Amino acid sequence: MPRVKRTLLAAGLAGVLLAGAAVIPVAAAPTSIPGATVAHRTSIAERLRVDRVQTPELDWYGCYEYAECATVDLPLDYDQPNGATTEIAVLRVKARDQKRKIGSLFVNPGGPGGSGTDVALAAPYFLGDELLDRFDVVGVDPRGIAASEQLRCFTSVKDQTRALAGLNVAFPYTKDEERAYVASSIAAGEACSTTGQPLSGAMSTAEVARDMDVLRRAVGDKKLTYLGFSYGSVLGQYYANMFPDRVRALVIDGVLDASAWFGGGKYGDVDQEARMRSAQGADKALREILKRCKAAGVAACPLASGDPVAKFGLVTKRLKAKPLVVDDPDIGQFTVTYADFIALMLNGLYGPYGYNDVAFLTAEVLELTEPATPKAAREQARVALAQRHAQARYDFPYYNGLETFLGVDCTDAHHPRDAGSWAARAAAADKRDPHFGRLWTWLGAPCARDSWTVRDEDRFTGPFDRRTSGPVLVVGNYWDPSTNYNGAVSTAKRLPNSRLLSSDSWGHTAYGTSACVTGAVDAYLLRLTLPKKGTVCKGDVQPFEELPEDPTATRRAETSKSDLAAQGAPRRGEPKQLPPVVAPLPVR
Repeated sequence: MPRVKRTLLAAGLAGVLLAGAAVIPVAAAPTSIPGATVAHRTSIAERLRVDRVQTPELDWYGCYEYAECATVDLPLDYDQPNGATTEIAVLRVKARDQKRKIGSLFVNPGGPGGSGTDVALAAPYFLGDELLDRFDVVGVDPRGIAASEQLRCFTSVKDQTRALAGLNVAFPYTKDEERAYVASSIAAGEACSTTGQPLSGAMSTAEVARDMDVLRRAVGDKKLTYLGFSYGSVLGQYYANMFPDRVRALVIDGVLDASAWFGGGKYGDVDQEARMRSAQGADKALREILKRCKAAGVAACPLASGDPVAKFGLVTKRLKAKPLVVDDPDIGQFTVTYADFIALMLNGLYGPYGYNDVAFLTAEVLELTEPATPKAAREQARVALAQRHAQARYDFPYYNGLETFLGVDCTDAHHPRDAGSWAARAAAADKRDPHFGRLWTWLGAPCARDSWTVRDEDRFTGPFDRRTSGPVLVVGNYWDPSTNYNGAVSTAKRLPNSRLLSSDSWGHTAYGTSACVTGAVDAYLLRLTLPKKGTVCKGDVQPFEELPEDPTATRRAETSKSDLAAQGAPRRGEPKQLPPVVAPLPVR
């Protein structure tokens, strides 16, 4: 099948954003693996959980013209391997050269809530030819998500729509919005902790890692080969630390530090964003784009005629004071709030061409909020902004995108108790990391422990420093707006058998946006050859080095929190209704 541009972006993929009887290894002593690095052993607790599950037989059938699909029932609770089960969907694109096949390459696009089957289906569009020749590419929809048995926290679309109404903003900014957001966050947490059970309490990353280990056996691989993006880096780290002697090759790109993701311990009552600092990465990328805009000049950047930083600040000041109301003859009246504008900025930063979004969107809103803007320029700005307007979506059928994100994050990680504390936390985050601090912080409000009360007693709490049998290649992008580069650095330092590959790339994750990164990742997966220590790659696209063919055309990742499933394949259902011009929120 012919391939188009080798990027996750071109494939339309998002990231395409754990106590009690937890699995602290009982037998943590290293063991010698023939032909491999000395590795820690899988703990007795994990071996008892996973290895006693009979290897499932996957009844593959042809699907989507060039793929194979299967479903399998796996234990809802691995402490009860013969008890209740949950259905898991699996898809593979078979290696083109079966005689020379190395094995299976498991892939995950992130989210949490992203569809592994969709990213596997999109493999011919973003993976290299040699990978497609030598590996069966396997995607698993994590429990509760996409084509697997779905999490459902409300009994009807009506109940869901009413309960979550306060979340239908990019992030709350006014006091009224904050009160509504907190109320809906509490409603979401309570619903998923009651109606959503038992699945909502069995969606932790540790359970998905266990599923992946059973499926590794099912496809006939002695050890795991894995490529995970964004939140998929957390899944990769969990697998590496839970099953350290079962790793052949593991690559994580767009890295969240698993220790910071989980929290607790030294982090105390610190919220998840304050631990991971995604907003810091977004702010850093934005400031660098505005700096390069000035250097590029007006031919490349419409903000360069003055001070781009000051112009951006003026737009945010105006929108904070008064939302922009636009009358459009084709789609009717719509409103752009300060929160919408910031979310659109972040959405743009997810792609390597996001500098165009920063420059042109800022210029458009600046002209539309300036009374002295000439009529022709105002009309041009209106048309451009209308093209960014969110498309109308339907209420039916039931869509669980937000719930799947929460089902993993809230069950996985340590979160503060009181949802009412989020307003102060978000305000502090915005002082620390301007504009984006509020957005990233508010995403965790439904996870407040007083309202999200369901727990997974078998979630993984660490340690996250196990030595794996095969090295972990940790890929970090300097300008990632979601998974702060610092997360890759700290993860590589913590994992003793790892290698950090850095890249001066733009957008979220680096694979496919840099020939250097893509080549290094492919070489490792295929031949187990790591890049040299200290290697720094460069992104193929750099801000304002190419003149835009169409200033209104943008290339951005599909990064909606309300539509977390990747877009590589048809998926049942459409998202619920969103309010006008609510920018898609990011996923990890």
